[in-house]
Amino acid sequence: MNNQKDNLLLVFIKNPRKGKVKTRLAKTVGDQKALDVYRTLLSHTIKTAVSVKSRRQVWYSDFIDVQDDINEPEFEKYLQKGDNLGNRMNYAFNRGFKAGHQKIVIIGSDCPGITPQIIERAFHELESRQVVLGPSEDGGYYLLGMNRHCPEVFAGVSWSTDQVLAQTISNIESNNLSHTMLPVLNDIDTAEDLENSRFF
Repeated sequence: MNNQKDNLLLVFIKNPRKGKVKTRLAKTVGDQKALDVYRTLLSHTIKTAVSVKSRRQVWYSDFIDVQDDINEPEFEKYLQKGDNLGNRMNYAFNRGFKAGHQKIVIIGSDCPGITPQIIERAFHELESRQVVLGPSEDGGYYLLGMNRHCPEVFAGVSWSTDQVLAQTISNIESNNLSHTMLPVLNDIDTAEDLENSRFF
């Protein structure tokens, strides 16, 4: 039986600022359209997270926005720490486990296909697996979950490349961690992703 207090959902976001989000998409559609897309994805992500039975934290890229539409106490608010994505995620996982959470799942904010059911399935899988991954079509992942702190999962990964998922799986297997995979979903990073998405 899942205990809501044992489960922690981390949502990693970028502060929505023009010219700073969805930069690959912006090269085709412009900074304002890219910002609008990101804000739509962020809103979807937050609504999805609120429907999950867990503790929730939102981790901001640049500064903690106390005046946005992400409300406390539904979400605790933190600032990401670390010089790359792996270090930032590792810091957040470590903090969560030290606080006593038993199962922790992290998601980003650019996957239109994410649902409460997928996140809750991730928590369920962590009852019998040490790691759960939600692979994305671009070779990365939209979700990562652990039932104990495994910093080795993040070691030597080439972040923001199409090797992220493969390198992460290699880390998991070389450290003999049990794992399972969720359905493949698509992030919105390019104009092609946007065109192929049924979300927009």
